[in-house]
Amino acid sequence: MLVQIGADALTVFWGEWLDLRVRLPQVFASGLVSPLIYILAFGFGLGSSLSRPPLGNSYLEFILPGMVALSSMIISFAGTTFSICGDRLFNKTFEELLLAPVHPLGVYLGKVLAGVVRGLLTALAIVLISVLFTGRVGGFLHPLFLLVVCLNCLVFAGLGVIVGLSVASLETVGLYNNFLIVPMSFLGGTFFDPNTVPGLLKVVVYAIPLTYASVGLRAVALGGVFPWYAPVVLAAMASVLAAMGAYQFAHQQD
Repeated sequence: MLVQIGADALTVFWGEWLDLRVRLPQVFASGLVSPLIYILAFGFGLGSSLSRPPLGNSYLEFILPGMVALSSMIISFAGTTFSICGDRLFNKTFEELLLAPVHPLGVYLGKVLAGVVRGLLTALAIVLISVLFTGRVGGFLHPLFLLVVCLNCLVFAGLGVIVGLSVASLETVGLYNNFLIVPMSFLGGTFFDPNTVPGLLKVVVYAIPLTYASVGLRAVALGGVFPWYAPVVLAAMASVLAAMGAYQFAHQQD
């Protein structure tokens, strides 16, 4: 069964990859826009007037690991959501996938793997910028850093699959982006230390998956104490989303 699910996942992923590979420069560049604006506005603008943060030599160094988490979140979610919406609502090819003799979990994993690749491509670009600004090659290329980035991509690509299967129009995708992704971008520990927020707000902050990615990446990149709970929480969230996504594929009516 596991071998069959893996084969189905690779088959679905290969179909996604054939479409993705011709747009690699667009994918690589599209995820850079928002993080670069944040780096310029917050890192160089606001950061010049702030005191030294808990980790890193400057506020710019402090937010760069969070920028990696943020960019991978945005592209993993958006790329997966719009890919499924395009197949469901415009190309009308999604029915063929549902009728194919593939396991629902295999379909889910194949779509998610494509989202992870999109997120990793964008994260790589931000990592290169971060290494250029900080010179911390070992931190940003550490295996734990890569692990947390991959788990972050898994979570948000999985969320993108579920949203893509649920929405009835692209306008609804915009609502999810405005009321889910944008608040996570600012409350997910990207621009601040989650441990410094008041008690009630801390509950909200630690309910956001991006927070665990941000604190984990920051600890690895800047030499802090690594929060081992972060990858565990992200892996648990990815597993729950996988179960939900497989169930939704199995019962999808299009």
